[in-house]
Amino acid sequence: MSFVKFHLPCTECGGSDPVSVDADGNGYCFSCQTYLRNYDNGGDSITAPVSEIKTYQRNSLNYNDGSFNALTDRGITLDTAKKYGVKSILNSSNKITTHFYPYYNTNEIGGSKVRNTITKDFAWEGSPKNTGLFGQQLFQTGGKFVTLVEGECDAMAAYEMLGSKWPVVSVKNGAAGAVKDVKENLEFLESFDFVVINFDNDKPGLEAAKKVARILRPGKSKVLHLPEEFKDSNDMLRQNRKQAYVTAWWAAKLYTPSGIINVSDMDDSYFNREQLESIPYPWEGLNEKLYGMRQGELVTITGGTGLGKSSITREIEHFIIKNTQDRVGILALEENKNRTVDGIVSIEANAKLYINQIREEFPEAEWRKHHANLFKGEAADRLWIYSHLGQHDIEEIFSKLRYLTMGCDCKWIVVDHLHMLVSSMENGDERKAIDSIMTRLRSLVEETGVGMILVSHLRRVEGNKGHEQGVTVGLSHLRGSQSIAQLSDCVIALERNQQSDDPLEANTTHLRVLKSRYTGDVGMASHLLYDNDTGRLKEIFDEQLESDEFNDEDKIPF
Repeated sequence: MSFVKFHLPCTECGGSDPVSVDADGNGYCFSCQTYLRNYDNGGDSITAPVSEIKTYQRNSLNYNDGSFNALTDRGITLDTAKKYGVKSILNSSNKITTHFYPYYNTNEIGGSKVRNTITKDFAWEGSPKNTGLFGQQLFQTGGKFVTLVEGECDAMAAYEMLGSKWPVVSVKNGAAGAVKDVKENLEFLESFDFVVINFDNDKPGLEAAKKVARILRPGKSKVLHLPEEFKDSNDMLRQNRKQAYVTAWWAAKLYTPSGIINVSDMDDSYFNREQLESIPYPWEGLNEKLYGMRQGELVTITGGTGLGKSSITREIEHFIIKNTQDRVGILALEENKNRTVDGIVSIEANAKLYINQIREEFPEAEWRKHHANLFKGEAADRLWIYSHLGQHDIEEIFSKLRYLTMGCDCKWIVVDHLHMLVSSMENGDERKAIDSIMTRLRSLVEETGVGMILVSHLRRVEGNKGHEQGVTVGLSHLRGSQSIAQLSDCVIALERNQQSDDPLEANTTHLRVLKSRYTGDVGMASHLLYDNDTGRLKEIFDEQLESDEFNDEDKIPF
């Protein structure tokens, strides 16, 4: 029975091109060795093991019809062909037309892969089921090195170039079936000290090499990287680059998973690292604790309801716009776009323009001037906001966050606030939802290097007094999940007794650093006095709080 279509995807193992189809529309997968009845009809394929179907042959030729010859079409000597038991057929012009690659089940040939050198197609004579890797029967288990390649001719080529000194074997079904083949022959491969993986120098081959390396015991896999101009080891043999292959083989490095780094390989990159530039916070006390804020960090600002979290973030947003050339992106889910802009322009104007009555009495010319100072001319394109229109789909939000960082080139992102993101998720479990969102935010920060400021709420505390009465905040007060603290580089808590009869106490917000991964310095940092006339936050210091300057209610500057 002959095949008429080749290199089709397998519906069973997911391989992209291991299926061949015969004239009756039935398929056979050379990766998972599965017969696919009615493959061409689509959707109703019935699988059966190889032992239950006919033996597939492209023609009537079989292994015994061949003879041992030098594989001149592949640059492989007669001795190597005999070593691996590879036979071939020559036409009347002494040109090789067929290769037979034997695969052994223990000590007997279980099947042969038949390759037509003219059409480049292949089929199986007999069954590959329960056979080992190509060439496996030639080498005793155990030893220093074994080299694993992607094809039979690659195995023979590598064996020759290595001086016939080290075992070389090949997977049966190329990159698509490499993982399955390795798992089935894991005991043989694991018996060697090192497995040098030399798959094809293309995307499928390089990806398959990593997958195979992860299967083997840590410290056993070495991945061989060929020079860019060569596809595989047989390519190097045919171009007489034996020494270059040997050099690359000895240079193969132990496989380490992505993110695992051998410090010895860092060289000058350790000393010539990219510097993380800090920009200051608007307040001296916070800078003494944190040495400013940095891109690539996630800072969480938390506090009780009505304690001024949004006021803090607006001061920071305005400070960045006025004192750097960086772009700022804002995701404020509890307010519309006008309210967001009003808050920042109000800081520039030292007036509460977010209040309608004040804005209506404010001179329009001055209002426009302050707006232009922030967003026109050289300051154009500095602020980007997400106009959410009341729609809070979590995937849409993260899409917009990515666009702000990558598309708009925002170096700083303010997300106000976390628990509005949680409400966007269908999952009813708040803790799991927070874990998921925090992980995604952390990943976004790590991937893009953006500096992120996240606003988060606190849970209610036990007792008669809450955070609105000045209760000292701890990390355990963060609402919903400890992942907020764990995945943040810095956590800043707001404390204020807004119900106090003392105007100074009621209007002074205390900034307490609960976590600082960068400096490790935690504790009380700044005191910010709210000016009721301007809506601004003015930093005051311990000595001022204790002096007569603010002890008299008439002397409080608002």
